[in-house]
Amino acid sequence: MTFTTTRKRIVSYAAISLTDIVLLLLIYFMLSSSFIVQPGIKVKLPRAASGEVEEGNKINLSISKTEQILLNSEMVRLSELGARLRPLLAQHPDRTVIIRADKELTLDATIRVIDIAKLAGADKFLIATEAAQ
Repeated sequence: MTFTTTRKRIVSYAAISLTDIVLLLLIYFMLSSSFIVQPGIKVKLPRAASGEVEEGNKINLSISKTEQILLNSEMVRLSELGARLRPLLAQHPDRTVIIRADKELTLDATIRVIDIAKLAGADKFLIATEAAQ
């Protein structure tokens, strides 16, 4: 008495495990990447080949091409900028004021804002740029 068995090879491809791995990798990279969201006005920064990342005690001052001013994510008029800066600089006089001026903004408007900040007591200024590609 002989038994015959028929072994059939499975020819189908199981893509379910591959999709699980790809989905897990996608979730991992989405959670591990950091997103920096800065609320406020849209500013196109000028490009510079040399630049440094400033860490520490700072005040962000953004100026759009329509001369809207944002002081640490709060909209401020040019006439009240000095009064709003004085208390911030009185607490920490060594604070750095980072100017994020739009590249289409005139130099005259940028100098007016820097002058107001200087009269309010700021001593250190940095002008923010984008990294050149």
